[in-house]
Amino acid sequence: MAKVAFLLDSDFEDSEMKNPYEELKKAGHEVVIVGNERNYLCEGKKNSVSYYTEISSLEALEQDFDAVIIPGGNAPEALRVNEDTINFIKDLDSKSKIIAGICHGPQVMISANIIKEKTLTCYKGIRDDVINAGAIYVDEEVVVSSNIITSRTPDDEPAFIQAILSHFQ
Repeated sequence: MAKVAFLLDSDFEDSEMKNPYEELKKAGHEVVIVGNERNYLCEGKKNSVSYYTEISSLEALEQDFDAVIIPGGNAPEALRVNEDTINFIKDLDSKSKIIAGICHGPQVMISANIIKEKTLTCYKGIRDDVINAGAIYVDEEVVVSSNIITSRTPDDEPAFIQAILSHFQ
């Protein structure tokens, strides 16, 4: 079974955290909530779910994880400005481990400079940012490009979750 980090901060898109988190747990994978700091209460932007971070991104080591999932909403904006968080993403990418982001999740990938020449999708509001970071943007429900998995919106969650789970079978 895989050990998967969920990268989280407050104001995340509720279902984009809740649904993949629950499905990976149900499939028997170990999930760990990682944030800019340890024991930080992260509340969803719709206030339907909240989670405490279990470890900080400084404590999160690439060798301890098989993948990271970055839910969307406004949380990626807070995550992408933390150097430890960016270094964690870069370290995972250097070992070709799965980095999955939905909605605004690719903002963290942009700041880590890991999407150049890869094909991605995202929330349309950050489409130009993805293109300007050197990626090829496509408007599809889920895109797998090397070790990067991306989706656009909560409507795409079933395909996003399936693409992630398929990598661990």
